[in-house]
Amino acid sequence: MTGFRLDGRTALVTGASRGIGRAIAETYAEAGADVALLARDAALLEEVAGAVRAHGRRAVVLPCDVTDAEAIGAAVARATIELGPIDVLVNNAGGNSFTMPLAGMRFSGWEKTLRLNLDSLVHTMQAVLPQMLERKTGAIVNIASVAGLRGAPLMSHYGAAKAAVISLTQSVAVETAWAGVRVNALVPGWIETDLTGFLRATDEAEKGTLSRVPMSRWGRVGEIAEPALFLASDAASFMTGQVLVVDGGLSAMP
Repeated sequence: MTGFRLDGRTALVTGASRGIGRAIAETYAEAGADVALLARDAALLEEVAGAVRAHGRRAVVLPCDVTDAEAIGAAVARATIELGPIDVLVNNAGGNSFTMPLAGMRFSGWEKTLRLNLDSLVHTMQAVLPQMLERKTGAIVNIASVAGLRGAPLMSHYGAAKAAVISLTQSVAVETAWAGVRVNALVPGWIETDLTGFLRATDEAEKGTLSRVPMSRWGRVGEIAEPALFLASDAASFMTGQVLVVDGGLSAMP
């Protein structure tokens, strides 16, 4: 179906070195896009670039700390020079590495989580939106989490950041709709990646995590990459400010 193609477009994907980000980058390349790849690990990014090129598409590797606004600006500038204007931005970089009741949480942990999961999106959108608004076209896909849809005990830091991502997405969508720029949030449930490994550290932790997932299993990265392709493509041309949840039924639970 041609509506799900990205031929002739350039996508920039953060957190592209592994997991969901890598799957999205490869899926976009298969759909015809050239891809700018951002993450901190240059070696892993080169592997992803090889997979993108195997689909006959161009790739540029941009080792970058997404919490550094100046570094993001430089990366976007280089991607634009090497691949052309950015048509699709995927804000995938993020994650959470600890659980802790708020009462005992160090504020430095709270700040670090917010910088990675929320501030980084502001940096990338501020770097990319001017060219999208000037060209009056573009699609932004912000990766949130089911932790941002309701209370997230022991992960209030992460849940608060992802809830803010959803609110930010909807606000920016309204601000940019006049120019034909679409901004949507994709909300994965519990996906089997390196970043969720701490939730599989023990049988008890894993059982507890999956106990409220009606499909009783972890999601796969490809099950997020395909919806991300939909949101970036013309198949979603009349969608903006929306929150697409892919969670195995978790958010439907009472």
